Amino acid sequence: MNMEKKNVYHFGLLGMFICGSTEEERARNGQMLGKLGRKALSFLQYLVVNHGRSVSSEELIEQFWGDNSSNPSNALRNMLFKVRGLLKALFPEQEGMLLTLPDCYAWSPQVILELDTEQLEALCLKAKRADGEERCRLLGQAVSLYKGDFLSGNDADWAREQRQYYQTLYLDACRALLPLYEKKEQWMELIAVCSQAYTVDFSIEDFTAYQMQALIALGQAEQAEEKYEAFRDRMSQVYGILPTERTEQLHALAAGLRKTGVEDEDIFRLVCGEEDDSHAFFCTFATFQSIVALERRHMARSGQASSLVIISLGQNAVPTTDGRRLERILLEKLRTGDPIARLEAGTYILMLTGADEESARLVVSRIDCAFHRTYRHSAAKLTYQVAGLGAKKKTEM
Repeated sequence: MNMEKKNVYHFGLLGMFICGSTEEERARNGQMLGKLGRKALSFLQYLVVNHGRSVSSEELIEQFWGDNSSNPSNALRNMLFKVRGLLKALFPEQEGMLLTLPDCYAWSPQVILELDTEQLEALCLKAKRADGEERCRLLGQAVSLYKGDFLSGNDADWAREQRQYYQTLYLDACRALLPLYEKKEQWMELIAVCSQAYTVDFSIEDFTAYQMQALIALGQAEQAEEKYEAFRDRMSQVYGILPTERTEQLHALAAGLRKTGVEDEDIFRLVCGEEDDSHAFFCTFATFQSIVALERRHMARSGQASSLVIISLGQNAVPTTDGRRLERILLEKLRTGDPIARLEAGTYILMLTGADEESARLVVSRIDCAFHRTYRHSAAKLTYQVAGLGAKKKTEM
């Protein structure tokens, strides 16, 4: 029994839309695709993406013309004629690639389309079921397929929806791969993954933290500091938030390693360098914990009281704007020796040295008055939790 030969055609949808098995084919075909209008190109892409099923005339008309054509059926026929002509030019060896069926269209059964998106999905699925070296290998292959966002440049609603799906699939694969590379100390591979993933979604902090860790391991502490500063500045500008404790600790490590070459006579200046001591002390939560531990020891010797306060903005606040406002009030109204740390967006913890719970409540009342007097139109409703340092009970306001 003779069986007709099936031809396989490769399409790349991640990044620039390309077709062909070799660089030469992709370059030649790219020139022809570049001459196609935006709607015709999107039409072809839609058929490629949905190659596993027949697509009805009604679906195509709704997707590409809606109510914007006086004769959508004729517009569809003209579009199919144009696309079929392009397919013939792209693949002259294949006759009748796109078939007309009753009220629908489908690819010829003699045509097999291979899409990088489907390869990405298959590799991610296999990786979930694998472990060890095999899992690492599969995730590495999946990540390498992502050349850019799905059908970059296509602004159609259907393309945007799928773009988000494949972007999430890729980013999840990256996050799963990073600890595997870390365990194997494959620092260069880890940096490459982080660098590309950062361009897709810079707000995922793992990509900055892992890259900083790899740079530190390679002895490139200065570059790690630069990565931290770029991430910190961008997160502050876009979202109004600071890096988490893990990233802050990596930054402190990088800064310390970079400065290990100082001369002995510079050590005192390095530790006791000038700083702005006119405001309260804003620090990371890890530093805050260390300060509290030191204060507990001091209390054991001196017998004086100190208190912890947690201040939150409430549900009606705008976290970025009101958060910056509250930070400004805290820095200005608290004493120089009082440490402050951010627990999460809109929530802060502070220690009032030498203040018992009653005194602490008076302090937070003054902060509340200062905030609402300064920012009268803010919808934030500050809430407080006050506890004596070492006390088991806390009072809420």
